Amino acid sequence: MDSNDLHNGNDDHLQYALERTAKQILSEDEKERPYAKYFFDKIPQPDPHHYQLMDTPCDPAQALYPEDMNDLLNPGDLAIETGWCNLPNGTGFIANRNIYSDITAEMIDWWFAWHPLDDLRYRIWYPPQHAGISVSPEHQIKLLDSSIPMQERNWGITHHAIEDTNNGMEQVDIHFMSPQSFGFDMTRWKSPDVETFAGGQGWSVPAGQADKARKSPSLMCHIFRQTDSGLEHRTRFWIGYHFVDGKPKSILPPGQAIPEKVIKGLAQHNVCEFTRFKTFLPRIYKEFGEKIITT
Repeated sequence: MDSNDLHNGNDDHLQYALERTAKQILSEDEKERPYAKYFFDKIPQPDPHHYQLMDTPCDPAQALYPEDMNDLLNPGDLAIETGWCNLPNGTGFIANRNIYSDITAEMIDWWFAWHPLDDLRYRIWYPPQHAGISVSPEHQIKLLDSSIPMQERNWGITHHAIEDTNNGMEQVDIHFMSPQSFGFDMTRWKSPDVETFAGGQGWSVPAGQADKARKSPSLMCHIFRQTDSGLEHRTRFWIGYHFVDGKPKSILPPGQAIPEKVIKGLAQHNVCEFTRFKTFLPRIYKEFGEKIITT
C-alpha cells in the first residue's frame, strides 16, 4: 500500500464525518437507510476484568513478535492473549481475545466485505468512535462481485477509515491482505485451529493532517478459530511495523518508540468495539447477510 493513499480523502467529507460523530447524529439520508436503527442501540460496556487487563503494560518478554505469527496456529494459548506493551525495539504490541457464541466465520467474512461500502455501516459498529469509511470505486466493484468467494473479496482492498482510538480522530488506511501474503503458513491453515482471517498493514495520521504529520505504520491481525465455547477471535497489532520485501520489519526511526498512550488507547478501543461486535454482528447479519448491496 502506498502511504499517499492518506491524501486521497475529501476534506468536506472528513469535516462532515467529524461533525456528525461529535454530535452523534445522522444525516437525513442516513436516517432513511434500513440499518440506521442500529446507530441508536445502547452500546454494551466491556467486561470489567477484560478491560482491566488493558490498564497497564504486559511483560514484553512474553509478547508475540510478527516474525512468529505462525505460533497463532498452534493449539492452546500463547503467553499473552490480552494485553499490550512496548517491545524492546520501540514498537507497540497489542493482543486481545474474545469468544463469540453466536458468530460464525461466514459472518466475519461477510462483515469485512459489507461494512466498508458505506460510512453508516462503519458508524453503527461503534458509534462513539467510528466516524466514517470509504473504498475506491475499483475496490467497491470487487467487494460486490458475487463470483469471488466472500472470504477473498476483501483481499487487496484498502479501507479508508476515520476513527478515534482514544487519542483523537485519525485518518486510517488499512490495506487488507490474504493470510498467505500476510505471512501465514498455509500448509497449517486448517479447521479448527483456524477458520478465517482479516488483517493487513496500514498507516494513520491525525485527522486533517495527512499532508503534515508523520504517518504511523502498523500490522493488524484478526484470526479466528473454533472452540467448544464458540468462535475465538484473537487480535494482534504490531505498531511501527510494515512489510518490507514480504517480511515484517520495524520501520521506526532509530531511537524512537511508540508512545504508551497510543498503544493503550488502541488496546482499550479494541476491547470496546469488539464487545459491541459480539451481540451486534449476529443481529445485523440475520437481517442483511444474504447478499452485499451498496444501500
